[in-house]
Amino acid sequence: MIAVGDVIAAFAAHAGSAGVFCDFDGTLAPIVDDPLSALPLAGAADTLEALARRYARVGVISGRPGAFLAEHLGGRGLALTGLYGLEVVTPAGVRPVQAAKAWRSVVEEVAGRAEAELPPALGVERKDLSVAVHFRVSPGYADLAQRWTADAAARSGLAVHAARMSFELRPPLPHDKGLVLAQSAAGLTHVLFVGDDRGDLEAYDALDALAAGEGVTVARVAVRSPEVPAELLERADVVVDGPEGVLSLLRGLADAPPPPGAPPPDDPPPGAPPLNAPPPDDAPPDDAPPDDAPPDDAPLSAPRAADAPPALP
Repeated sequence: MIAVGDVIAAFAAHAGSAGVFCDFDGTLAPIVDDPLSALPLAGAADTLEALARRYARVGVISGRPGAFLAEHLGGRGLALTGLYGLEVVTPAGVRPVQAAKAWRSVVEEVAGRAEAELPPALGVERKDLSVAVHFRVSPGYADLAQRWTADAAARSGLAVHAARMSFELRPPLPHDKGLVLAQSAAGLTHVLFVGDDRGDLEAYDALDALAAGEGVTVARVAVRSPEVPAELLERADVVVDGPEGVLSLLRGLADAPPPPGAPPPDDPPPGAPPLNAPPPDDAPPDDAPPDDAPPDDAPLSAPRAADAPPALP
């Protein structure tokens, strides 16, 4: 483990070429029974805005829909990515990646089936390009949720992902938090990510690859809770307690005095992305015609580095 103060000092000293990224649920916002009622902690949005004024890139990479992130965190200079990379919030609105558009009707059909076939004890959350089945308020229905989503995935071609007290069906595309983080970190020398769930392990994989392949200084931050996956804690460089611990860390990064002679935050290194611009993607223009049907052989995940070197010197 690395002391929080050491992480803050290392990143504050290189703010002009450093990126700070985090998840939303369980990280910026407490976990609640109804996912639509989750709100960021008081002061979290303002703290992220302060970070965006100082660090080269600050973003939220979440499984939440892009419209939800825009409503609660938009207009603050943040790079906001929703649905595990399937949606990017831009000044013009929420932009889905081109390959995901062909799956919208499939997701709608599966969501309708879920609402018709599953008992009211299971919550069905429509996310436009994905659908989640929640069993938080009825944990005794977890096996039914797992069986139903596995069957729906086999019938529809969607990919099922286990999440916190839920199973989510998404297009089987190589978009995840790790890919988004790798794209967002282009040209940066220091990258920090805060997460609390199994979907954040892919972001940890991306940090490992950045450290091993490009010599980037990285910090893996895990949020302790009764539901946090053991692997996330084992791989973390820093562990904080709940969203309150996350907010304390982010405030420390925002308020830490820069060392004498530190590069200004508005002067990122050559090759770095523009300050807090949306992450790039490989989608063709929005007016390009979509495929007639979802692909049958789309890869389920991007390749990852196997070994994790130390994060900070």
